[in-house]
Order: sequence, then C-alpha cells, then structure tokens
Amino acid sequence: MNQPANHKFKGRLIPLWLICCMAFATLASPAHAYIGPGAGLGAIAVTIAVILGVVFLLVGLVWFPLKRWIGGRKNQAGSENDPTP
Repeated sequence: MNQPANHKFKGRLIPLWLICCMAFATLASPAHAYIGPGAGLGAIAVTIAVILGVVFLLVGLVWFPLKRWIGGRKNQAGSENDPTP
C-alpha cells in the first residue's frame, strides 16, 4: 500500500492554515482603540488606588503589630522601674 507523498504534512496543514487566516483577519480590520481622556484618567486613577491599597494593607499588617509590640515592651520596662506599689 503506497501512501501519497503528502501524508506527512496532513496533520500540520490545518494549524498552519488557521494561523494564516487569523493573521490576515487581524490585518484586514483596523483596531478601534481610542481611549478618551475621561476613561484614560479613570483607568490611571483606579491603578493608583489599587497600588496604594496594597501598600496600606502591607503597612497595616506590618507596622501596627510592630508598633503595639514596641509599645508593650516600653510599658513593661516602665512598670519595672516604677517605685510606686
């Protein structure tokens, strides 16, 4: 049984054809990607708000327990040196 010479390319031909069609389809139509000033500034504001929210979250999770721990050590040291009963 002789198989045709192109039997090796039969499985590769369909993905190549799909890639070519997708490439030409994206080249055929322009991208309507204008962002107006209101939407652009809103996107920038949301991005900054998310970044600041993450920073404040980290500060809250690290700084305030550290501050309470340092304050507790100062109170213990002050009570040891306090001469009043």
